[in-house]
Amino acid sequence: MDIKEYFARISYQGSHNKPDLATMSDIFLHHIQAVPFENLSIHCGERIELNLEATYNKIVRKKRGGWCMENNYLLSWVLKTLGYKVTLLGSKVYVAELDAYPDEIDHLLLQVDLDGKSYIVDGGFGMTYQLWQPMELISGTDQPQTPGVFRFQEESGTWYLEKVKRKQLVLNPSTSTSQNVENEVCRRVYLFTLQPRDIEEFRSCNDHLQTAPDSLFVTKSVCSLQTADGIRALVGWKLTEIKYNYRDNMDLVEITIIADEEIEKTLKEKFNVTLDKKFVPVNASRLSLF
Repeated sequence: MDIKEYFARISYQGSHNKPDLATMSDIFLHHIQAVPFENLSIHCGERIELNLEATYNKIVRKKRGGWCMENNYLLSWVLKTLGYKVTLLGSKVYVAELDAYPDEIDHLLLQVDLDGKSYIVDGGFGMTYQLWQPMELISGTDQPQTPGVFRFQEESGTWYLEKVKRKQLVLNPSTSTSQNVENEVCRRVYLFTLQPRDIEEFRSCNDHLQTAPDSLFVTKSVCSLQTADGIRALVGWKLTEIKYNYRDNMDLVEITIIADEEIEKTLKEKFNVTLDKKFVPVNASRLSLF
């Protein structure tokens, strides 16, 4: 594995001699705008391996994306290689429709300690809740980013990530399957503790999410990518393109239904993804990703 090959993959040409916040933030932004959050392997009959070398080959050499346990595991290697102090953390992702968190951890994120401060680095969440820069680990303070205002709330050692939601201008609302949760003002994203984790602790989660019949990742095919000014996401056959803060604290949303014969072309043109095997889109779950 070659750090320069990784930098070429994310089109990063900046300095990396000093492990500071500016460098980490720049590399992070390049990563999320080059590497999709996607679970397409599941819907191509491929297994998602929890193996750093396999992840490197998939994301860097095959120019694919991945989910949290791929993106953030790769980012942990990148940051450690550059001299950052990185700790793996486990979180539980909030399910709005159930108003609940799962019993077991189902998301991998990173804690980076730098110059006496701690930061959460999460390049593997995707969709509109994807951070665009590392977040300082402080409670109760709004941290505005391009996608919106994020903040942490800490209660008795448990940390909660929240995002303040913007209003949306949907150009073609007839194609939108709106949920009641779209009326939320603030959305919980996930909870976590600062207990250090080993990658082996995510092995059962990695298996469960790609095989369980009720797993969101089994019932939905997902590919999302952060862009220069927003996000695009293909969920099943529905392509959603969002321009953040289009005007007056409002996001612009455009939705297109993609025909089967246009799926591969869309993945290539919108996400720079080319698949080795036959892809079967799926969108059988009512759970919202936005």
